[in-house]
Amino acid sequence: MHPGIHVLTSGGGQRFSFDPGSLSIELLSTGGPGDYRHWEILHRPADLADWLPRTRLAAAAPLAPADLRIRAADLERIRHLRDTLWAVAPALAHGRDVLPADLEVINGFVQEPPRLRVEAADLGRRWVVPITGAQVLGVFARDALDVIGTPALRERVRECAGDHCRLIFLDTSRPGNRRWCSMERCGNRNKVRTHRTRRAAVAAHTEGSR
Repeated sequence: MHPGIHVLTSGGGQRFSFDPGSLSIELLSTGGPGDYRHWEILHRPADLADWLPRTRLAAAAPLAPADLRIRAADLERIRHLRDTLWAVAPALAHGRDVLPADLEVINGFVQEPPRLRVEAADLGRRWVVPITGAQVLGVFARDALDVIGTPALRERVRECAGDHCRLIFLDTSRPGNRRWCSMERCGNRNKVRTHRTRRAAVAAHTEGSR
């Protein structure tokens, strides 16, 4: 699986691939406040260290859990950022105002991000390790501000159009017409529903013409 593409499991047990579209929006798939606590996966610093190598952070250079140094206090701040993004991202998706207090939380979490270097032996990119929890927080906050502060990006923050689905994503498709969290899940459900509706309409028309 390409870094940044996650396999999620629905409440009904269906597994499906999900591309959040940006690093900060990936964080939303780990849980959140209120009803989202049911989906919490970041219970311990080790959980975050295990999850990060599957994110877009690992697309920039190889990343392993052993490269990370995350403290409990770091995890608490990262979860605070995530919970704040659960207020901001839906507001962007539905054209509502973002609360200044939420922006202040994100602005306050901006710190130095992880650093990359190029190795002379193979000209390959590597992270300068260890990567601290503060650096992880910084890279998530910076990405969030990039999305929020760039009109062309914030206008592409979407909420899945599926019934009862609240997954948020950044639409990175060229035409900008992505509607679903995943074609495997909500997209397919819509296709099935549309097909059944058409069949029912044809059957009703046929019955009425007899």
